[in-house]
Amino acid sequence: MPSLYEEKPWVHSYPSGVPAEVEVPLKSVGKAFDIATERWGKRTAIIFYGKKISYMELRDKVDRLASALYDLGIKKGDRVAILLLNSPEHIIAFYAIIKIGAISTPISPVYVYSEIRHQLQDSGAETIICQDILYEGVDKSGVNLRNVILSNISESLPKGKRFLGKSVLRGVYQNMATPSPEIYKREGVHQLQELIRRYPPNPPRIEIDPDEDLLTLPYTSGTTGLPKGVMITHRNVMADFTQFHAFYPFFEEGREVNVAYMPFYHAGGQFSALLDGILRGSTLVVITTPDVDDILHGIVKYKASWFIGAPAIYEALKDYKKTDIVEWKKLKIVASGADALHEFTARDWKDRTGVDLHDNYGMTELVAMSHGTPLRGGRTGSIGIPIPNTMAAILDPEEDLFISPGEMGELVISGPQVTKGYWNKPEATKDCEAMINSVRWWRTGDLARMGEDGYFYIYDRKRDLIKYKGLRVYAREVEEALKTHPNIKEVGVIGIKDIKVGENVKALVVLESDARGKISEEDIIEYCRGKLAHYKIPRIVEFVGEIPKTDIGKVSRRELREEEI
Repeated sequence: MPSLYEEKPWVHSYPSGVPAEVEVPLKSVGKAFDIATERWGKRTAIIFYGKKISYMELRDKVDRLASALYDLGIKKGDRVAILLLNSPEHIIAFYAIIKIGAISTPISPVYVYSEIRHQLQDSGAETIICQDILYEGVDKSGVNLRNVILSNISESLPKGKRFLGKSVLRGVYQNMATPSPEIYKREGVHQLQELIRRYPPNPPRIEIDPDEDLLTLPYTSGTTGLPKGVMITHRNVMADFTQFHAFYPFFEEGREVNVAYMPFYHAGGQFSALLDGILRGSTLVVITTPDVDDILHGIVKYKASWFIGAPAIYEALKDYKKTDIVEWKKLKIVASGADALHEFTARDWKDRTGVDLHDNYGMTELVAMSHGTPLRGGRTGSIGIPIPNTMAAILDPEEDLFISPGEMGELVISGPQVTKGYWNKPEATKDCEAMINSVRWWRTGDLARMGEDGYFYIYDRKRDLIKYKGLRVYAREVEEALKTHPNIKEVGVIGIKDIKVGENVKALVVLESDARGKISEEDIIEYCRGKLAHYKIPRIVEFVGEIPKTDIGKVSRRELREEEI
């Protein structure tokens, strides 16, 4: 290992008082939740379009739902799927599952039935807590579930009130309908709010081993095959939580206000709101869909003390006429995460607001974060420096050999926040692990370099990965969906850079000879609806005569990208 990595040069860039190492508390997240709710009982935990819920009320609802889940036969180690929009019920469900030692597996609300089916079957979940307007996808999945618990978002809204005179549901959700009341006559179907009203707040006491017991099982796609479950333990979460606050010590317990718009099923939203926000006694201004007016109004009305968002939201806000209603300089920090931050976005944001964007780096396999930009520091184009207790280095992309600082290779991470591995996929786990001198490193799949000052720079991702608005799309997954079209002979998928969304999905299609001139680009895009989540559907389709191949017959995406350039 090159000596410069061992010397941890990034520590010299730590602000005064930030330690290189911090002790990780050996306790479960459920215990941390109980401590937080007891300490800040009267403080407002959640504001949902004007309706407020205190920490005392949150604890009561969590304990009641936990009692109900246990009574329904859910035990320690069982996987419980969460298919909910950002809402108080999502937070309640998340902690109720934790309280009984079960494992939450969050599902993206924009998944279609085939994607829902894969996650339910792969995780082994027999219970789902689901938004009622999203139930159709669960029903179509055909998975035999023991318990279906449906939640109606209107239960958490102020009575007779709509936020800013508009519905809280927008985009892909606004035209969805609730299922017929007859659904509740089916065996095993329950109404979430009714369970909370009916059961007492007396969940069982469950012993948790923080090092071994899983807390959550989010799914992330690999470069090949279907999405994989990422095993995150209680200790993983408590480590990243502790590391984050050691790196940013200016956050005050019981005093912060965070506008929580990032999706709660996503690692970024889950960590910044459900975990960090609640366990530190923050007030969460919960927003269901990323409407810029709602976000700006929430920051101003509730005096948000900090804000984190994906680069796409800053692209939208930097040119939006109302952005200046927020006094951005009064916020403690404005941070970017969940996707690569384009230098032009950061520059234009600074020109518009006078405030720096602090880039953070992480991934689902790291709970949320491994690198951050110090409050007073940073380098143009850099993802920042490793946070306390974290080692980072650059390896050869193909071999377990360190590459000297300054040269490009694959970014690898070692630290207590690193996942145990992929659920029931030891070979996939092994592919991402590098054991060197008894140290376990996790291959991130990102190509990067480290400067001599310890700042890291991401240059590219392993080539098949496409990021659209912070969401991962893998070329092979889209190609496999397109190949089921009866008139498509061959297909290759690549990402096309777009500053507003990160990358757009482009499909290059070879049609069967008798279909040429009869099938349009719009036909191909429409075919993908119902087969892929909306963000995975190609935005661009080009008909070509042939697809370049490697010498063993695989689609050569490298050549496709070079031709595009």
